[in-house]
Amino acid sequence: MGRAPLKHAQRKDQARGINRRALLAGAGASAGLVLAWAIWPRNYRPNLNAAAGETIFNAFLKIDRAGQIVVIVPQTEMGQGITTLLPQILADELGADWRTVGVQSAPVSPLYANDLLARQWLASDWTRLAGEAGEWAIDQYATRRALMLTGAGTSVPMFHQSYREAGAAARVLLCQAAAARWDVPWESCDIQNGIISDGGQKRLKIGDVVEDAAALDVPEILPFRQRQTDRLAGQDLPRLDTPSKIDGSHNFAADIRLPDMVFASIRQGPIGDALLKSVNEDAARSVTGFLKLVRTDRWVAAVATNWWAANKALDLADPVFELMGNPVSSEGIEAALEQAFAGSSGQRLYSRGDLAPLFDNATIMASEFSVDPGLHLALEPMCATARVTDDAAEVWTATQAPGLARAAVADALGIADGSVTLYSLHAGGSFGRRMDVDVGVQAALIAKDIGRPVQLLWSRLEDVIQDRPSAPAHARMAAKLGRNGVIEGWLAKVAAPCAMTQTWDRVAHRKLPFEAARDAAGISTRLAVSGMELPYALPNWAVDHFPADPGLPVGFAPGNARLHGAFFTESFVDELAHQAGIEPISFRIQMLGGNPRLAHCLTTVGAMGGWQGGIEGSGQGLAAHQMDGVYAAVMVEAAINGGKLSVGRIIAAVDGGDQVNPDIARQQVESGLIYGLAIAMGASVPYARGMPRRAIMGRMDLPRLADIGEVSVELVRSSAPPAELTDIGAPLIAPAVANALFTVTGQRFRKLPLLPRT
Repeated sequence: MGRAPLKHAQRKDQARGINRRALLAGAGASAGLVLAWAIWPRNYRPNLNAAAGETIFNAFLKIDRAGQIVVIVPQTEMGQGITTLLPQILADELGADWRTVGVQSAPVSPLYANDLLARQWLASDWTRLAGEAGEWAIDQYATRRALMLTGAGTSVPMFHQSYREAGAAARVLLCQAAAARWDVPWESCDIQNGIISDGGQKRLKIGDVVEDAAALDVPEILPFRQRQTDRLAGQDLPRLDTPSKIDGSHNFAADIRLPDMVFASIRQGPIGDALLKSVNEDAARSVTGFLKLVRTDRWVAAVATNWWAANKALDLADPVFELMGNPVSSEGIEAALEQAFAGSSGQRLYSRGDLAPLFDNATIMASEFSVDPGLHLALEPMCATARVTDDAAEVWTATQAPGLARAAVADALGIADGSVTLYSLHAGGSFGRRMDVDVGVQAALIAKDIGRPVQLLWSRLEDVIQDRPSAPAHARMAAKLGRNGVIEGWLAKVAAPCAMTQTWDRVAHRKLPFEAARDAAGISTRLAVSGMELPYALPNWAVDHFPADPGLPVGFAPGNARLHGAFFTESFVDELAHQAGIEPISFRIQMLGGNPRLAHCLTTVGAMGGWQGGIEGSGQGLAAHQMDGVYAAVMVEAAINGGKLSVGRIIAAVDGGDQVNPDIARQQVESGLIYGLAIAMGASVPYARGMPRRAIMGRMDLPRLADIGEVSVELVRSSAPPAELTDIGAPLIAPAVANALFTVTGQRFRKLPLLPRT
């Protein structure tokens, strides 16, 4: 097997220039932790399996004798196109024929740890103060715990360089092998469309020398491709997952079939600390095909020869749960958020300048905003298939955290992590919901109890009840306008629970949802106010977070806290522009002197959309945002017809760097825009007595094709490194629509969903 171009953990340290001796010398009180980590093994080798005729080149690539390119992808495909983007990066550097490229999901391994998302998720005041040393510590934690995470638009930024190196290394090795046969310098050889040539008449297929190539060594300096023509990167190549999804051969979790397999449905009680009290098993036995009820303290599952029978048996069994504490209600959520402002755990997380003298005895403009929790409502409900023996388990499921899912299953079964084989499948949508790992654990426990392979599929009702929605939030915004409409001071106070903190406690620390919500209730963190850090160059501004416990467990979502953060910020900016009597694009651009990329997006979207200046009756509104190397502006045309919101046009201008596949990039933006529109229109439900009052999607005022007109996405040309655009659209659409509705109604819409529930 050929040597990998660089060991994963070593490469990351070298890239940051971290000197371990200097780190240990300056570690102070934390030196014990760093020293303990330092004795761990640093090098990892690929744990891939090779079929007959396949050769493993590195952790990201296998090639067989026929020239089939098999790219290993550690990220979960949820419709965002990552199983095309990462192979396209590698195939471009390799010089492969795109028609020969296939994809295989990666096994759990430290080589695939997503330390970029881990740094975003686990950063604290300590790690920020420690600088590079703090980042190094998180990277080591992520690598050694094999934190394979998909989310927050980190897949391409995290793995772009690794896939370039993997492709370049394989190209060099293949060229070396061919050059040895031809007795020419390998530097004179290249690969194009899967054919190795020496620039003259000598030609070989990749598969002809694959075994010879894998036995060679990569040079110390790895050359990347210099050719600028006939490159795969930057092309609108067809998605690799499309054909199988069209012909039905693509396997999602509910498609798995095993010998002797049975089916299960589950009930988990109302939201909160709920214990199973009673169940009518005699009634369940009346259903043809029913086999058994499997009970735990927190849930009951019916097992049958088909899923319909299992779900029907549960309906007849009529499980009764006892709820400890106060049940979740919409009124309780609102009260808890308001009460948080009066609490003592609020903290100033962002600050520039000094607001106190500026606001003292001054005329201040103030507004209050609120956002309801937003449901995920993925097309595919939670599902997992499990087969368990006395000392091992296999689990088939879609998960955004396969390493943590495997560990949770092993812990529940009382076996070692290595005894669990987890087959990470593509998800039929997720929007962050599959960061939680409970369905795999439940399936494994049911399979162990019944002694047969089991497929557990949640009903749509269960999916809604047990959803971990995006966080509800309240905001109190205040600002002082100076001469010429300049914002002299800005203060945002936000009351919200932190969804990312709760999610980490659930998936990493095995806390029950109500425990994670309770334990995070007093923690103030920047993760809860993401998107509130202003892109505008204001001299004096601050953001305060007031942690809250509304009793509703919350979770990962597109944009996470930016769903409410951008709504608060961009809606209030529009109000200030109106108060100052300045056209909204100009109002924003005058504050973007140090941010030309966002200014360019604003001018582009204005030109594309025929911006009329936000005048009364125009029905036009806009919003701008930046996040993690992505800059975007959105303009919409919206109206209220017959009491229902309609959006005639959506125009987005996005600068996300040099995109690998522009067509997929546009798909990602469009997907985020529609998800954000669903949040604005009705992807939330009222709660009462610990339960959602709606569970049928047709009653949630979700956007339909008839409600949405033309959607145009312009990718601004950029030479910056490519970013992933999965999350940028979702936070932008709600404030843009709210600002548009103001021009036709004269009223400000400061609450999501934007229209009252019918």
